[in-house]
Amino acid sequence: MKIYLDYAATTPVDQKVLNKMLPYFKEKFGNPMTIHSFGQEASEAVEKARTQVANFLSCDSREVIFTSGATESNNLAIKGLIKKYYLQNHSLKQKPHIITTQFEHHCVLDSCKTLEKQGMVEVTYLPVNSGGVVKVKDVEKAIKSNTILISIMYVNNEIGTVQPIKEIGKLVKKAKNIYFHTDAVQAINYFDCDVKKLNVNLLSLSAHKIYGPKGVGILYKKVNTPLSSIMDGGGQEQGLRSGTHNVPGIVGLGEAIQQVKSQSSKVKNIVKLRDYLIKRILKEIPGSYLNGSKVKRSPNNANFRFDSVEGESLLMMLQMEGVSVGTGSACSSGSLQASHVLLSLGIKQEQSHGSLRLTLGKQTTKKEIDYTINKLKQIITRLRKISGDVLKEFK
Repeated sequence: MKIYLDYAATTPVDQKVLNKMLPYFKEKFGNPMTIHSFGQEASEAVEKARTQVANFLSCDSREVIFTSGATESNNLAIKGLIKKYYLQNHSLKQKPHIITTQFEHHCVLDSCKTLEKQGMVEVTYLPVNSGGVVKVKDVEKAIKSNTILISIMYVNNEIGTVQPIKEIGKLVKKAKNIYFHTDAVQAINYFDCDVKKLNVNLLSLSAHKIYGPKGVGILYKKVNTPLSSIMDGGGQEQGLRSGTHNVPGIVGLGEAIQQVKSQSSKVKNIVKLRDYLIKRILKEIPGSYLNGSKVKRSPNNANFRFDSVEGESLLMMLQMEGVSVGTGSACSSGSLQASHVLLSLGIKQEQSHGSLRLTLGKQTTKKEIDYTINKLKQIITRLRKISGDVLKEFK
């Protein structure tokens, strides 16, 4: 049996999405920046996809910037805004201030840290509570006279906790000259991403998390939000993202985001299976804990930690049984370092190594969940016995 429970890392391309993409690899291969018929055909496809994304986000199509994915979108949002700020303000009395959280995706944290090291900004890294949720009051208290950007993810990629983006958006809207960015990669499938309701200036998303292709994403940039390009080239995407358009990928993104609208019945099934998974594991495996809030959580995410068990060992032994899961962000799960997300919850370093992320998708079945739980129980019993035997030898 081969089971995939790592949908937070990536998703398979939906057949309808693939069918829409295929013609743009061969028959309709034109460069959308050229003026002949092949180019115009490709350009029309790009603009159609842009409109599809804009309709989903409830924004103007001119506010949709195509990128290579959310990592680039997040870098462009943060570094591009700071670059523009310096270009517009030649005599700064103090550095611009950014507010973010301690458990953002590395591409956000590292973008902030890079700017910090370069002496360009000061950054406040807000804590989250034990449930993995940032407090709106903490955001409000952190705002200073030189604050220009707040960047907080919508749904955490490791533990799936949902942040109060709408409430923070209302707070930012009242403030003057502060821009609000959210990484919505893990939210698109399950939560309202109407940018007007969220009151965001910048929003990032990636196609491969919504049953679309890898290597394509968008940055929503609200009109009049200051932003400079961080990459030089041909000046595509209003001069903000140079490089020949990935037409098949962009077409796939447009179709994938269309498909999200018709997933409500499948989401209900995912929630049902996720709750069943959590209930059985917490009940049947002693020394098991759910990481993050059970209520303010993405419908497809279940992240556990287990006493006296290494998450990496669990992952490898489950893989041998045909079950593919994750231990954290797919971008850094090859690292043996403790998860910065779990550490931010106040979980001790040795405990954070025993974590396991199981994320469900629209193809997940109850049979797969039952099989996974049974194998997990057997493996944990075996690992704890080995651990106990080793400890006895040292006594």
